[in-house]
Formats: sequence, C-alpha cells, structure tokens
Amino acid sequence: MTVPNPGAEAPSDVASLYIDGEWRHAASGGTFDVRDPASGALIGRVAAGGAGDATAAVAAAATAFPGWAARTAYDRSAYLYRAHSLMLERAEDLAKLMTTEQGKPLRAARTEVRYAADFLLWFAEEGKRAYGRTIPSARADQRFMVMHQPIGVVGAITPWNYPISMITRKVAPALAAGCTIVLKPAEQTPLCAVEVFRILDEAGLPPGVANLVTSEDPAPVGEVLLTDPVVGKLTFTGSTEVGKFLARRAADQMKRVSLELGGHAPFIVFEDADPVHAAKGASLVKFLNTGQACICPNRLYVHRSIKDRFVETLRDRAAAMRAGSGFTDGVTVGPLIDEDAYRRMTRQVDDAVAKGAQVMAGGTRLTGDDVDGGYFYAPTVLTEVTPEMEIYREETFGPIAPVIVFDDEAEVIEMANDTRYGLASYIYTRDLGRALRVSEALRFGMVGVNDINPTSAAAPFGGAKESGLGREGAQEGLLEYLETKLVGISI
Repeated sequence: MTVPNPGAEAPSDVASLYIDGEWRHAASGGTFDVRDPASGALIGRVAAGGAGDATAAVAAAATAFPGWAARTAYDRSAYLYRAHSLMLERAEDLAKLMTTEQGKPLRAARTEVRYAADFLLWFAEEGKRAYGRTIPSARADQRFMVMHQPIGVVGAITPWNYPISMITRKVAPALAAGCTIVLKPAEQTPLCAVEVFRILDEAGLPPGVANLVTSEDPAPVGEVLLTDPVVGKLTFTGSTEVGKFLARRAADQMKRVSLELGGHAPFIVFEDADPVHAAKGASLVKFLNTGQACICPNRLYVHRSIKDRFVETLRDRAAAMRAGSGFTDGVTVGPLIDEDAYRRMTRQVDDAVAKGAQVMAGGTRLTGDDVDGGYFYAPTVLTEVTPEMEIYREETFGPIAPVIVFDDEAEVIEMANDTRYGLASYIYTRDLGRALRVSEALRFGMVGVNDINPTSAAAPFGGAKESGLGREGAQEGLLEYLETKLVGISI
C-alpha cells in the first residue's frame, strides 16, 4: 500500500524530526517501523528520536520564544489561518493516511481532519481575545492592571486514537498564545504528525516555534520535557496512569500541566426516553473509533421498563456493523490498535461472563480473509452486568457495550458517579427538569443531553476527578497557555 504523500518536497521517511525549522534524522541514526493495524503491513519508517534530539528541540523552542511571544496576536493568527487553509486543501490525503496508519474508517478519518482544522481556525481568532482588565484600588494613588502573557516553551504528548486533531488541539492554542512547542506524537501514529508539521512548516512558521520529535520509546523524550527547566508547561492526552506519573514528576519544577486522561462514561436512559432512539445514539458513540475514544460510554444504564427494547435495538445494530479495512465501502468498525487492546477485550468479556453477564452480540475476535491481519473484535453487547465485574469498574477502550438496569433517578446518579473517572457522561430524557437536575448532579466534566457529541473547538473539553486537569478548546483552552500577571502602579 502506498502511503499518501500530500505536499511537495517531503522529507524522507526517516528524516521525521522537525527541529528549528529543519527536517532531521535522529542523532543516533535509529529508525522504527510503522504498520497498518488493519493488516500488519509495513507502511513507513520514521526516525527514533531520543533524549539528545528532545534537548535540541527544547533549545530551539527556547531560542524562538522571545521573538514569537513579541509578535502581535494578529501576526500569529495569520500563520494559523494559513495552516488551516493548507489542512483543508490536503484533507483527503490526510484522511487516507490516517486510515492507513490508525485504522479508522475513511469517513471517520475525514471527519477528524475537519475537526482538527477547526482548532486552527478557532484559535486563529481566539488568540486575539486574550483580554486583560483593570481593577479599582482602595488607594486613590494606585491602579491595578491584569495582563495575560505566554507561559514559554510547551512540551506536548499526543495519543494515537485521534492522531491529527489531538495535535492541533494543543499546538493551535499554544501558538496563538505566543508559546513555542515541542511535540512527541504517539509511536503508533508518527506519520500523521509528520504531515501536520509539514503543514506548519509550509505555513511559514519561524524556525523553532514548533518542533516535532518522533520516538519509538517515549521515556527518554518525556524525561527531557519533564526535567528541562526551560519547559514551562506540559500537556498530555493519554491514560490516567501515565498522566499521574507526569503530574508527579512535573511537580518537582512546578511546571504547569494540562492532562486529558481516561474516561468511564455513563450513558443514562430514563423511562420517558424513546428506547430505540437512545439505543441508536448509544451505538454510534459506543462504537465510535472502534470504542477507542475517551468519551465513549462504558456503562449503559437503562431503566428497567424500557430495557428490552433498548437492548434489542442495540444488539441488532451491533450485529449489523461491518468490520474491516477503513478503505472498504460500508465498513464502520476498524481494528483495535494492537495485541494488548485485544487481550483487554477478551479479559473483560471473559470476566463478565464468568460472573453472570450475558453476551447478546459479539464477544469474540473476528476472523476471515479481510480481517485476519489485524486485531478486529466484534462489536459486543453484554447484559446482566453488575458492579463486581471488571468491565463495570475499568475503562474498556474498545467495542464492548455493557448494559446495567436501574429503577430510579437517585439510584442511577449514585451508580454513575461511583467511579474514579469523570470525563464525559450522557443522559436521554424528555423531561427538561430532570435533564438539568441530573446534569448538575453528575460529577463529570461534560454532559450530553440527548446528544452524543458534546464537543467542538469552541467548547471546553476536559474532565473531573482522575480524568484530568484543565480544559482544551474554547476560551479556557487558550488560558491554559497563559500566565496571569498583575501590575500595580502608584501614581
């Protein structure tokens, strides 16, 4: 399979480090393979950056910071507008590359590219709105002025499940705020990151403003971002366990951190909701990206009175989903990212069944000529799920939908909140009072009311409890990259 190659004068497949405005090989000369998760086929090879490369990238970002921060917000905005235009021009090639490298169906990849471009556009404007304020003083001869200034060099680490939009969601606000950045993408999807940085390069960013270090082993690069005092902020999207580790280490230098971590979203369907409509919504968001999204619902709470119709609809929709290569027409379910993900699906289903759960659809690895090369797991629906089961407590990050029955509002709120996670949550009801009441009671950073996609570049994204710190997108996303400075003036 030929990897799409948008743009002219592409760097070679191993000169994938972008440092100080130049495409480079790793200092060690090392490389690593990139494979298609749907087939296992080799699709590319990139530089295996290490600590020395990360140090060089940080130094380049530090050198570039004063000049970049001194530019006007309008000047910085112009670069993001150009990057937005280039991304839209290359949207189809980027989507095809994403499907090849990450596995999601092409239609979903196209949607993600548009979403990624939205962050460039939004922060091209939002950067002009980093407003300060004046504060009245009790002293007649004193004035207070509050201003917002860029933090400095930012270290960013992004995941594989949304390999383009998670980059722009961090890079766009950082650049708009006047920060410079060093990004380490997921080792599973470095080719998408290379293409994004190719766009930033062609948009004309000054050398050192945005730097990319691809690496097979994230530890040495992460160590530099954590320990170099020049790095003023670390932003990470990934697992809760890794996020906690990074937060502990970042505290040694009191680095600012933004963490978008795991989720264990409840999906609550009340008795007044249409069970068929709710089940259709549940199937769309549960099996989104093969269940490999942090906002995918992990616990489907359905009122006892409508449980049968809900389960029947969800089962039929899951059974009708077609798995395979994202380039095949009609495919809606791609592969899991790797063997570890498949083993987690097997472990959680086996544990649930051993403790009394019933498999209504799926529950097995998919096999056949068109899926044998990848890690395909059948969209699965489980009923009779109880709190003693592993799947009830731990994030699945895969295509398994566990259904739990409830009887009253207070009960389901307590069950939904009984988790260490607090990212997304969902409510289906026709009762406006209940929608507001339950939204306020749920201890989650986001609530979708009859809405399976409560996300946008213009809306704050983030979680409570162990699902992270800070917000991405919206005005809040810009503020994450700004320091607040008070100026007191005696007149």
